Amino acid sequence: MLRLAIRNLAVLLALALLLTSCGIKRKKYANPITKDTQQPDKVLFDKAIQDIEHSRFERARLTLQTLMNTYDTSEYLAKAKLAIADSWYQEAGAHGLAQAEAEYKDFILFYPAMEESAEAQEKICKMQFNQMDKADRDPVHALRAEEECKQLVLQFPNSKFAPEAQQYLRNIQEVLADKEFNVGFFYHHKGSLPAAANRLQGAVNQFPLYSQGDESLWLLADSYGRLGDKFENQQADALARIVRDYPLSVHVQESKAKLEAMKRAVPEADPVRYAWQKYESENRSKRGLLGRMWEPFAQHADTLAAAKSGAPQMTGFRPSIPASVPAIAAGPGGVSSDVTAAVVTDASAINNLKDARDPAAQASSAAAQGNPAPAATPPPAQVVQSTAQNTAAPAQAVPIPPTPAAGGTPRTVPNAQPLQPVAITRTGVDLNSAPEADIAKLPGINRLMAKRIMAMRPYTSVNDVIKTGLSRKTVDNLKPLPDGATTTKPSK
Repeated sequence: MLRLAIRNLAVLLALALLLTSCGIKRKKYANPITKDTQQPDKVLFDKAIQDIEHSRFERARLTLQTLMNTYDTSEYLAKAKLAIADSWYQEAGAHGLAQAEAEYKDFILFYPAMEESAEAQEKICKMQFNQMDKADRDPVHALRAEEECKQLVLQFPNSKFAPEAQQYLRNIQEVLADKEFNVGFFYHHKGSLPAAANRLQGAVNQFPLYSQGDESLWLLADSYGRLGDKFENQQADALARIVRDYPLSVHVQESKAKLEAMKRAVPEADPVRYAWQKYESENRSKRGLLGRMWEPFAQHADTLAAAKSGAPQMTGFRPSIPASVPAIAAGPGGVSSDVTAAVVTDASAINNLKDARDPAAQASSAAAQGNPAPAATPPPAQVVQSTAQNTAAPAQAVPIPPTPAAGGTPRTVPNAQPLQPVAITRTGVDLNSAPEADIAKLPGINRLMAKRIMAMRPYTSVNDVIKTGLSRKTVDNLKPLPDGATTTKPSK
């Protein structure tokens, strides 16, 4: 009897597992439309939502695309676009999450004022956070998660998702600070003290909420102390920060003793930092026995030690210069990888300023060095002409007086005008300047795609419009015809 009951129970469990795997289990959609109507666009939307709830994602996306292409003025257009992103998000996987992020960003671009835009940005932040690896692994997802969560806090500060995003930031910055601390600890153990001091200094300066900030400062002070008397001020500053900013640290008494031995002033404890450190020590989560056993095999980063309060750092992490590098070598502004560009507005600057190739400049340089200057060959009179593709009017020439040392007749160069990208279709519509109504009349383009084309301007050519998601066939139909070619209808 008992054997029969066990057999029946096993059959029921297997049947339940089979039904669940077949997609019969329903996962309720988070953003439905409760309006009860039988409009065709609403019927299509409800059908797609039912497919999403039953994990029929591909069918749901096809239905939603039909809704968007057929009813481009529907009131459910924004909800349909959000539902496409949600279908990719629920499908998950590397490909699904990448597509979901692109669709969510597209939704925020077109509908930034909707409440769902904050939720879309929160899901992007959560996607990157869930893919974040441990502190000793590649930090690419941690950096991406920090960037997206900062975007949520800055763009939607009054959203209900902002406090959650701040906690995500505290967890992410705990992992990034732990990465810097581990590298600094490695350098300190190996005896590479300048590198260790640089890493540990960056960890405490750029991540003030780091749970091991006091330990970082202690190793930092030890590194500066072993570097010699030249870095005594940096050592004293690190010890003073332990006493002032981490009054509950185990290194406070030793730091005070070292400061007194160095005949340096011992600061008072900061009451704000004291209250913060006390709150964190009382509310810090602890891992259980099973969690400690499983930790070496875990894939995701450990964020239990992350701070639960305090404003996260909103400036990006920037590598610092070691204190052992001389100030002259480091430069006044430090190390920066920023690249800037500016448009030259003075068209005559190249003709009026000194030119190293000018024979007069060469003669003066040679005279300064005591070498005779070579005889200058007068250049022949010439006219520099400019030809620009897809421009209607030729550039006008401006006469330039000849160089006195070189002689010759005046030369002419065209007016310096910035080149504008041109993307004109075969019907004469310029994709870089045409209004939305004209773009929406092009073959294969609806109003939603016209908005996307306007948002992603400029285009260097018609072929460049493929980056908006248009098919190759549609782009080929927009391209201008070759010279001499005409469109002919096939004979029946």
